[in-house]
Order: sequence, then C-alpha cells, then structure tokens
Amino acid sequence: MKHATGSDSSTADSGLAAHPALGGSSDWHTLVEQYGSPLLLLDCDVVRRQYRKLAQALPGVALHYAIKALPSKAVIATLAEEGCGFDIATNGEIRLLEERFIDPRRTLHTHPIKRDEDIRTALRYGCTTFVVDNIDEIEKFLPYRHRVALLLRVSFPNPSARVDLSRKFGCAVEEVSELLAAADERRIHVKGLSFHAGSQVPDAAAHVHAIERCAEVMARRRSHALAPLSLLDIGGGFPVSYDGSVRDIESFCAPIRDALGKLPPSVRVLAEPGRYIAAPAMTCIASVVGRARRGAKMWYYLDDGVYNSFSGQIFDHTRYPLIAPDARGEARPSVLAGPTCDSIDVIAEDILLGEMQIGDVIIAPMMGAYTAASATTFNSLPRARILTRAAPADLELEDSNIVRLA
Repeated sequence: MKHATGSDSSTADSGLAAHPALGGSSDWHTLVEQYGSPLLLLDCDVVRRQYRKLAQALPGVALHYAIKALPSKAVIATLAEEGCGFDIATNGEIRLLEERFIDPRRTLHTHPIKRDEDIRTALRYGCTTFVVDNIDEIEKFLPYRHRVALLLRVSFPNPSARVDLSRKFGCAVEEVSELLAAADERRIHVKGLSFHAGSQVPDAAAHVHAIERCAEVMARRRSHALAPLSLLDIGGGFPVSYDGSVRDIESFCAPIRDALGKLPPSVRVLAEPGRYIAAPAMTCIASVVGRARRGAKMWYYLDDGVYNSFSGQIFDHTRYPLIAPDARGEARPSVLAGPTCDSIDVIAEDILLGEMQIGDVIIAPMMGAYTAASATTFNSLPRARILTRAAPADLELEDSNIVRLA
C-alpha cells in the first residue's frame, strides 16, 4: 500500500516549501482560511528554475514551452522574460500569447491537423512555421505557400512512454521521402523534421534513436542535392520525478547532447518542453469535507478530485505525491475521494493514513502539468483557485479565480 507522508521534508525539489507561507500545516490552514479550498499554489520561481536547468542541459537547443501543459498567463509571462519560445496548437493558445504581446517569431504551430481557420488565425498573428504529417495537411498550405515553412512530423512509437504520442500523429520514416517530394512538387517549403518521443519517457534512448534516424533522412536529402532540411524539432518528453525514481535532467539529456553533436552545424534544433517546466511549479491544497468508515477502510472526502485538479490521473495517467500533515495516530488503509457524485471520482484507494478530521488538509506537490489545464466544472463545482507567487510585476491577473501572493 502507498503511504502518505506526514511532512514536507521530502518535497524540496517540488517547490512545495519555496513560499515562506508554506512552512507547515498551520500555514496551509491559514491560506485555506484566507482564500478558501481547494487551492493551487503556482510558484513562478520554480518555472524559472526548471527552464534554466533544461536550457543548461540542452545547450544550443531553442526551448518552446508547450502551453497545453499549463496555459497560465503567469507562466507565459515568466518564460517570456527568460527568452523562451512557445509551442502553440490552438487558436485559444494564440490568444494567450497575443494578450502578452509575445513576438510571433518565437512560436511554432505544432498541431499536425488543422482547419483552414486555424492556419489563417496563426498567420494573422504572425506564426509562419507549422507541423504536418500527411499529404492532405501539406495541400492545405497551397494557398499560403509563399508565407509558410513546414516541419514534417515523423512517428517513432515508444511503448515505454507514459503516453505514446506517435500513435495518433506522425508519418512513418519510410513515408518521409515521398511526402518531401510531394511538397517539393507543390513548391511548399519544408524546412525540417519533428518528432515526439512520448510523454514522461524513462530514458533518452527513444530521443537518440529518433535523432539518428532523422539525421539519416537529412543526409540523404543533401546527397541528392535537394533543398536541405535545416531544422530538427526533438519534441518534449523530458521527465520529472513524481516518486523520486527519475534521474536528474543533466544525466537524462547527456545521450541527447551526444546525438545532437553529430548533426551538421547548419541544423538548428528546438524542443517543446511542457511537463518538465510546469509540473514542479504547482502544489495543490485540498481539504477534508467528509468522512465515513466503509468496511475495513476509512473514506475521506476532499473538495478536489479527478474531475478538477486531479484530472491528470485520468487523462495523463499520473499519480501525484500525497502529504497528510494533519494525520495522527496509527496509519490504516484509507481512501481519498473527490467531491462529485460520480463513483469514479477517487484519488487514492491504496493509501495508508493516520486518522483525519473534517477540515484537515491534503497537500499534493508536482501538480503543475495537465491538472488545472484539464480540470472541469462537472457537478457545477468550481475549479481550484490559483495563487501565484513571484509572477512578473507587470502581469495583470484579471481572472477572479487567480490571486497574486506577496
């Protein structure tokens, strides 16, 4: 059975203790008393730290934050200050960047399947680099061929990834030459290749394999004196440690650096980190609102669950660290359930907890990526309020659900 820890001593890397108000249980209760519950605590200093660590681990690689992981104005403003680029996939994400006046030259549109409206919206904004993976998508750019450059996404299935992102998108390596020839025939400029090794990959082997195969494609094209492919997008997948089992990012990226070092100097490389930057930057505070003994287990009902901030347990296949600072006495088999009427709304069934009372809190670090982004208002319950710390001073947080901490 899984134990919930009783303190924050093991969560320094998560950013949980980064805010002076997060020193202990009494401070968490103070935040709940002041702002209500549930809460998500977003620390922009952690965003900065994660960006800098990945940039150091991948020198020379232009990082483009995958907005989908946490589409937060505070995160976007923070990363813009750091010089980060942005990976956009929807018109809504474009609007977030427009509100912050982000230079469109720092963006690329990575959704392989687009409506004409999506292409026109991106072009009006000023984004001119798009990802495609099949002939129909290439032909959508015929009316805009003098204004765009394309990246051809290649599929590299990776069953070891938490989510295999080559199942839904990407052409087979064997199809690349044919698709490049089709683009050449239509005078549509393809300037490079892209791939995604999968979400939360355990090691860099899939990245290295994909880089090497893409390098072979690029070399063949050069050998035939065709227009060179000068850009390689190595996607995301850079893992974070939810349970302490993931190596540091410097070690993880060492094989990737070696593989990239074999590319010709003329090839520019970019990446699309999302989880790595966002996950450690946000911590959830949920409160016990009810409890009941059912058979041998104690059920504790929280005001947050899988339809809200813990949505990543359903959509992202992620289990988050859980801390029960108020638990007391002998740890017994327990269940943590969410607030909705749906029986699927259970956060943990295999957890050992000391006794908890109504009003006690559960703390969950590492909850920045694919949590608030996919939260719903099912049962007409509100999403968790977000408290931000260390956001850029000029950032205007107009949403009543977002509060700036001192």
